[in-house]
Amino acid sequence: MKTKIILDEEQMPKKWYNIQADLRTPLDPVLHPKTQKPVTPDDLSVIFPMELIKQEVSQQRFIDIPEEVRDILRLWRPSPLYRAERLEKFLKTPAKIYFKWEGVSPPGSHKPNTSVPQAYYNMKEGITRIATETGAGQWGSALAFATSLFGLKCTVYMVRSSYAQKPYRKSMMQVWGAECIPSPSVKTQSGKAALEKDPDTTGSLGLAISEAVEDAATHNDTNYSLGSVLNHVCMHQTVIGIEAREQLAMVDEYPDVIIGCVGGGSNFAGISFPFAGDMITGKHPNVKLIAVEPSACPTLTKGLYAYDFGDVAGLAPILKMYTLGHDFIPPAIHAGGLRYHGDSPIVSKLVHERVMEAVAYHQSEVFEAAQTFARTEGIIVAPETAHAVKATIDEAIKCKKTGEAKVILFNNSGHGNFDMSAYDAFYQGKLVDYEYPADLIKESLAHLPKI
Repeated sequence: MKTKIILDEEQMPKKWYNIQADLRTPLDPVLHPKTQKPVTPDDLSVIFPMELIKQEVSQQRFIDIPEEVRDILRLWRPSPLYRAERLEKFLKTPAKIYFKWEGVSPPGSHKPNTSVPQAYYNMKEGITRIATETGAGQWGSALAFATSLFGLKCTVYMVRSSYAQKPYRKSMMQVWGAECIPSPSVKTQSGKAALEKDPDTTGSLGLAISEAVEDAATHNDTNYSLGSVLNHVCMHQTVIGIEAREQLAMVDEYPDVIIGCVGGGSNFAGISFPFAGDMITGKHPNVKLIAVEPSACPTLTKGLYAYDFGDVAGLAPILKMYTLGHDFIPPAIHAGGLRYHGDSPIVSKLVHERVMEAVAYHQSEVFEAAQTFARTEGIIVAPETAHAVKATIDEAIKCKKTGEAKVILFNNSGHGNFDMSAYDAFYQGKLVDYEYPADLIKESLAHLPKI
């Protein structure tokens, strides 16, 4: 029985998998925030390089990964797949638990799988600076890493509550040469407006997006980059699932259950889309795909499947997705990431069509699961990833009750080495199990654009 399954460097994927080619029905069009008409490539070229715009709408099943991008991905890819035997024994489950370990990347998460190609395509089109947002800091540090390798400048607007909670993520960005600004800030009109409305606001990912998009749109040398949600971002992450499928085949396994945490949807898309494609096309029709989110930001489980702005100020395109409303602000007591008001349009569509399902957990039970994982498998996971660990443990316990020896695969999307303040809060009993109130969700949803 293999505990660690490794691919050779030559086996790293040469193509990304584009699930749009296999969707049962096409995605709803992305709309312009002002005209509410379908966006054109010219509309998007203000903030994105043309190659990423093409990938966003492509119906081509496989898209080549440039060799310059693969050269950098080789620093940590292919990433290892582990069998969690100690966790299995602790749970006394007949289930086989596997996890794809993305914490081996230099920034410590799955995020560089897309930050590297995004920085590359921007560099190729002559852009010299990229503006972005970040919640808990994983995306900001990943983009800072990527831009440093391609000689680009990087400006990161970090959600204010996370900026205070996770200072070492800010330090990582600075080491790689990025400027990290707490959001909302006085550097943009959208930031100033938010501060005038509430000087003590803790910020939100939607607000940080507004600042980054405004920054990019008002500077000719600057483009905007997003770490989740968009189709091209999810596609870049499919290297995870493509590798995992090949690694499981090496031990003659195929997963019955696939699990990932969801904020915007990128790491869950990365692990699940290649298997979802197998499911949709009938190759493996009975796979269970579980998206896991926090009860403090219950987008898929309590949000509305509707058109909404991608940001607070209404500068970003309007997307058809599950949403809590673009002016949703998660509570500052929420210790992890996964704070976005919406989700990937493709993930949302697949949940809406019941190809995938979603569950939500409170943060104390999530940290308890992370503790169990650390004390059995040795890895301290990021609070975001801990949501996937919790769902994995629950599925394994179900197998214990039924006697089914299911194969469970989850995406271990990042380490928690810079998240110890959240673990400290857990051990000090300061983590509050907060369920976002239905009346506040209803109030936020009342402000959706009228499409």
